[in-house]
Amino acid sequence: MSDDQRTAPSKVAGDRASLASFLDYQRATLAMKCQGLTDEQLKQKTVPTSGLSLLGLVRHAAVVERSWFRMVLSGEQGAAPWPAVDGVFGEFHVDDADVDEAFTLWREACEGSRAVTDAFESLDDTVEFQGESISLRYALTHMIEEYARHNGHADLLREAIDGAVGE
Repeated sequence: MSDDQRTAPSKVAGDRASLASFLDYQRATLAMKCQGLTDEQLKQKTVPTSGLSLLGLVRHAAVVERSWFRMVLSGEQGAAPWPAVDGVFGEFHVDDADVDEAFTLWREACEGSRAVTDAFESLDDTVEFQGESISLRYALTHMIEEYARHNGHADLLREAIDGAVGE
């Protein structure tokens, strides 16, 4: 992996800036785990008991970004870019996946998520989704958790691909 280009979150920022910067840090971590790899390496499923690949994680992140920010927080409708296959999330089926498309959709989803976040006046503002009130604070915190969990997977996948380790 190349030099770490991530921006560390502030240790003194307010709640909103802190949550947004931690989420961006986690996004940058996933990107860093994918840097310098070939399309074939990004598609590799290096853990025999798992169907996960780095590209599958990027595609999953794009879907989750779109789901939480566009569908839940903004109320938009839309089909998943990669439909389910045999009841399994389609984003994890990467054998014939277009790597450039996946990264483009992920980057666009992240930008869209930032715009949705900026449109909320307060972290405490809520929307109603499927009979539940969901705050911007919850969505941001959930997304940090989502990335952190999958970045742990990305650590293991990257190490198995080329031995690269690091946060």
